[in-house]
Amino acid sequence: MIRIAIDGPGGAGKSSVARAVAAKMGIVYVDTGALYRTVGLYVKQCGIEPTDRERVAEALSGLTITVAYENGTQHVYMNGKDHGDAIRTPEMSMYASAVSAIPAVRAFLLETQKEIARQNSVIMDGRDIGTVILPDADVKIFMTASAECRARRRYDELCAKGADVRYEDVLREMNERDHNDANREIAPAKAAGDAILLDTTPLSFEESVDAVIALAMQTGAEV
Repeated sequence: MIRIAIDGPGGAGKSSVARAVAAKMGIVYVDTGALYRTVGLYVKQCGIEPTDRERVAEALSGLTITVAYENGTQHVYMNGKDHGDAIRTPEMSMYASAVSAIPAVRAFLLETQKEIARQNSVIMDGRDIGTVILPDADVKIFMTASAECRARRRYDELCAKGADVRYEDVLREMNERDHNDANREIAPAKAAGDAILLDTTPLSFEESVDAVIALAMQTGAEV
């Protein structure tokens, strides 16, 4: 089996690249950000501020998250329901960032992520995959890009989905989330000591995918 860990800031292209790599290599793609976004949506529906650590921790007893793969696509179910793109809004990005800083939430999702990796060849992306979730991954990549580039990609993605957003707001929220993720006490977003830096600012999507596959192939690990 092969396990590929991709970390990096929001908007770097981790999820879309990882999904394409998984399809080309015939391995399982695990969107860990979707798990935290799902917790964030649940917290919002409960009427709890995502920074209220005690109430968020208490609310987890009423939450069940399951992951299923249908035609190679990951679906995350919150108490039996797949909320689709409702977890992909800028608001849920901020909720995900806030709840991911809560130790109880990270512990709640940790075993789910590790179990998937134990049973499958995987490519997993997030903020602390190479440092916490898969510290013994066959290849660790820290994927980044300039804040302006990342904000433009996220803005274009949201516009394509019909969202009414402004680029300036997306960039501001991107910078705010970067700051929160990098400075949280629990599992801050940073590169593992043995991670390979991949700056996708000058790369096309296809070039980014090819770069990850090339790095994976260099390990010699079998799929």
